[in-house]
Amino acid sequence: MPRAKGERKLEILKALAQMLEAPKWERITTAALADKLGVSEAALYRHFASKAQMYEGLIEFIEQSVFTIANQITSDEADGAKQAEKLVEMLLAFAEKNPGMVRVMTGDALVGEHERLQARMNQFYDRFEATLKQALRSSGAEAGQKQSDADVTAQAGLLVRYAIGCLHQFAKSGFTKKPTESLAAQRRYLTA
Repeated sequence: MPRAKGERKLEILKALAQMLEAPKWERITTAALADKLGVSEAALYRHFASKAQMYEGLIEFIEQSVFTIANQITSDEADGAKQAEKLVEMLLAFAEKNPGMVRVMTGDALVGEHERLQARMNQFYDRFEATLKQALRSSGAEAGQKQSDADVTAQAGLLVRYAIGCLHQFAKSGFTKKPTESLAAQRRYLTA
């Protein structure tokens, strides 16, 4: 029974993500990906016009997964400061569960690929930072305090940079230094 085109695309993306999970990671070629799947390179190109499109598929998965949960957090949690904490924790937990995606999120896998891919990951972090800013603004309003835009921007920026640093450390450690490992102890410094 032939596989549906969507199923095959998903299988290709899963294989690419698995290859990115290798602790001693090297740049992935379409030949290596085809070999892992037991198909020809031409078979890959029937589903994706380029390797860049494959990475775009992984980025779409990251965006959809993270922002679907982010929307749930902002809907379910009334306290803006707690929203911000939960958003950062969720991003780190997502990375921990999807180590291959961390190589995309940090840009390691995108080196030498089309520059629009890195630009798209930059937009992802800009959007995540905007979500944090909104949560932090509502936190100040709830407490009856007006936080300056500069303070909100600085705190949101700090949280995003902390998360990115945790992701880099996770990738550089060969996925042994878990991003959520020290979060509980460090949280009070981040939200001070």
